[in-house]
Amino acid sequence: MDREQILNLYAWAPGVCFRHPQLGEVPTTVVGVIHPRIDGEHEVRACADCVIAIEDMRREEAARSGSEYEPGRLGEVLR
Repeated sequence: MDREQILNLYAWAPGVCFRHPQLGEVPTTVVGVIHPRIDGEHEVRACADCVIAIEDMRREEAARSGSEYEPGRLGEVLR
């Protein structure tokens, strides 16, 4: 799959990327949820560049471990 095909697997909305907060609000997707003890539930959001970087890491890990790589599942993996 190419970059655009992978990105199209996700739902995008304005938000702040957890790796690039200095960029301010940009198109992001939810890649996880954290549950701090005191403050309820918070979505972890990532920009397109970070989604591709994380997907690349998942693809490499799948190749090393001999498991099947399926893009588009970041929110499921990190929850």
